[in-house]
Amino acid sequence: MTMSTGTKLRNIGPKSAAWLRQTGIRTQEDLVAVGSLAAFVRVKRAGFKPSLNLLYALEGAILGCHWQEIPDERRSELVLAAGEEVSKLPLPKGKRMPAAGPVTTVRHDDDEGAMPEPDFGFDDPSSASAD
Repeated sequence: MTMSTGTKLRNIGPKSAAWLRQTGIRTQEDLVAVGSLAAFVRVKRAGFKPSLNLLYALEGAILGCHWQEIPDERRSELVLAAGEEVSKLPLPKGKRMPAAGPVTTVRHDDDEGAMPEPDFGFDDPSSASAD
């Protein structure tokens, strides 16, 4: 991602930079102001499918380090927080669960017309007689 001064933002490639620009994040200052988690959620909300590597890259860009240098504890915190935030997002159109149909209960009071239990050729151990 190119900042307003023309320098490249660390960890951010052209595809990620395009996603960020489309969500209103155009400079290092914008990214710092929004934060890595909110920036990641904006990208998801825009309909893109970023991996968690983008989340780590954004955090690294803010901290000024390579994304792989983000400590495991911080990565875990980011993943948990991202999961919570992403779960609040509405499902994309066409991906919604269909409405459930009506539930009907069928009750059989008598055994007339009931299907016999299938015989799979196994002996029932409960009916075996003790010798």
